[in-house]
Amino acid sequence: MADQSEGPSDQLRAPHALVVIGASAGGVETLTRIVPGLSPDLPAAVCVVVHIAPSSPSALGHILSRAGRLACHAADDGDPLRAGEILVAPPDRHLVVEDGRARLTVGPTENGHRPAVDVLFRTAASEWDSRLVGVVLTGTRDDGTAGLARIKASGGATIVQDPDDALYGGMPASALANVDVDAVVPAELIAATITAMVRGDELPAGAGASQPQDDPDEDDRVSAVCPACGGVLTEHIDAGVTQWRCRIGHRYSPASLADAQGEDVEAALWTAIRTLEDRRVLLQRMADKSQARGQERSARAFRARAEATSKHAQVVRDALSRAASTTLTKLADGGSVGVEDEEQAAG
Repeated sequence: MADQSEGPSDQLRAPHALVVIGASAGGVETLTRIVPGLSPDLPAAVCVVVHIAPSSPSALGHILSRAGRLACHAADDGDPLRAGEILVAPPDRHLVVEDGRARLTVGPTENGHRPAVDVLFRTAASEWDSRLVGVVLTGTRDDGTAGLARIKASGGATIVQDPDDALYGGMPASALANVDVDAVVPAELIAATITAMVRGDELPAGAGASQPQDDPDEDDRVSAVCPACGGVLTEHIDAGVTQWRCRIGHRYSPASLADAQGEDVEAALWTAIRTLEDRRVLLQRMADKSQARGQERSARAFRARAEATSKHAQVVRDALSRAASTTLTKLADGGSVGVEDEEQAAG
């Protein structure tokens, strides 16, 4: 590995000098299969984001350091990007690339995640352009697609794990559907493909390219409410990929926004049920008090309203029950990685 005293600009002179890797569900296990194939003399820095639950203490740096031959640790704010070294995003912090260094921020969540794959990819693309390699691994939904599209548009190289090889194929499949990917490979070939791209060598056999699916242009842009802050979300198309952004900075892919809206609908229905039940209790209480005072007509009126309210609450419960298995079903499970996933990967 290069002398740690050198500055990042002195070490990173390969055709592609920075590798950014994003994963979600199944990512820890997949990374432990990839990092052993990366040589300590790799002339590029590596940054990794795996969607980790904010409250989970992460051992990912230790796991990958033990699994492979490159030094690996959780990034600290201001860490230089050094060749032959892997930096991983810590829980509840975005990993940002800026001026040849790793920066940690508490910016808005993207697709409900912090750290988020797209944040790393997007900031790396804006600074490293054609000297960047972006890698999308296993995961659900479509996180990483927008960032990978930005990398491609900036002239960087792109690798996607074969969805049929991935533990969860959602993220790879979304990337392939939207980005002109340079190499689609199983996990066992990803390290060799990264190394070839970094050194400017011929790609290994089996590293086929892929073109995105044709999709009709949508000129009519619409807005929605941000599930995180209640602000206005506006549709944006960046490098051919659709995202929704609010003024605060929360970002959603279409699938993530649909799932977040489903959660809001469910919460609203539960709120309606609770409010109706509270109203039933109040009306019944008023009926009892009227009965005690000998006000029979008022008691009957309050009791009738209480019974009607109870029926209305049951209607909403029935609607919620039906919606839970149809309209409120998630497009894909969110797939944040918790402590148990890392411990399982650690063996």
